Amino acid sequence: MSIGMIVLIVLSLLILFGVLQRVLDRMALTDRQALAIVAAIFIGGWLPEIDLGLVTLNIGGAVIPLIVCVYLLLHAGTAKERIRALVASFLTAAAIFALGLLIPADPAQMPMLDPMILYGVVGGLIAWLLGRSRRSAFIAGVLGVILADVITGVSLLMRGVDQVIHLGGAGALDAVVLAGVIGVLCCELFGEIIERIQTGKANAPHEDGAITGGSRA
Repeated sequence: MSIGMIVLIVLSLLILFGVLQRVLDRMALTDRQALAIVAAIFIGGWLPEIDLGLVTLNIGGAVIPLIVCVYLLLHAGTAKERIRALVASFLTAAAIFALGLLIPADPAQMPMLDPMILYGVVGGLIAWLLGRSRRSAFIAGVLGVILADVITGVSLLMRGVDQVIHLGGAGALDAVVLAGVIGVLCCELFGEIIERIQTGKANAPHEDGAITGGSRA
């Protein structure tokens, strides 16, 4: 079983035990919706790909994640957040594409690490840095990986390489899942740390003993 599938199983357990309740609330998702999404990605990853000629779409690795991204974009708080998420997606895609030019094309030359896992981790970190919110980070991570595959496929076609562009398949599901999950979890973890630091500063006593954040009940 691939690491992407393992992550999906772990996510299901965390959702069932209510560990990710606050994260889901901030992403405008209910527990049932999140579990349905995880199940759809898991099952869709095993279904036959959708053949569109020069492009094939993996249901779990591309179709379902894209639908979720559209849903999150529609539920974004402001137009600014939507624009930031899309800009972050293209920048994440560019970074992943550039990384792909630096590492060996043959996975056998990287026996210690699957390139798709590397793409997912790097994509998630970049999505977190650029997205600035859980929704934006998830969108940037997922779309970043998918767009990077599109850019790679188009660049090969422009160079005369006759190759079908596979979106979300051939291990890319792992990268999509990892990028989205890592982006969100980094926002949650580091956002909480920053919030506590800011709260601590706001409640720090002045020289006269007053508390800047006001008295607590």
